[in-house]
Amino acid sequence: MLRLSKKADYALMAMKHLAIHADGASASAREIAEAYDIPLELMAKVLQRLARSGLVRSLQGTRGGYRLAKPTLQISVADIIQAIDGPLTVTACSTEAENCGQYSKCSVRDPLWKIKDRIISALSDCTLQEIAASPTEPPMPLAFTAGRASAKI
Repeated sequence: MLRLSKKADYALMAMKHLAIHADGASASAREIAEAYDIPLELMAKVLQRLARSGLVRSLQGTRGGYRLAKPTLQISVADIIQAIDGPLTVTACSTEAENCGQYSKCSVRDPLWKIKDRIISALSDCTLQEIAASPTEPPMPLAFTAGRASAKI
């Protein structure tokens, strides 16, 4: 199963928070951690990694905190995930290092590498602007809301 790490989840949440609140003010690690019930120490580490990757800027002082380092259209979901987790891998042999005992005989390696490339492409095509534009909570299904309305009548 392909699954993002908790740190990558938190990084996406922090980046969306910074994108939504990109009105010139910076946000502290504490502010972001408290907004999403994330341990402060973990959020601070995530933000430090994002800063080292050049996705956010760390500002010192009384109005310090974090801001996006680039426009939201220039930051992809792949950038964020890879800043936290490193290169995306699908299998143990996702690189050409040939460190798998089955490497020379493997019949699924190349198709799986193509799948990995498609996943990276999809994550690269999705920008932080798209993430920030999506609603915080998923909308209620129309059929469910219609049922509630008729129940009240």
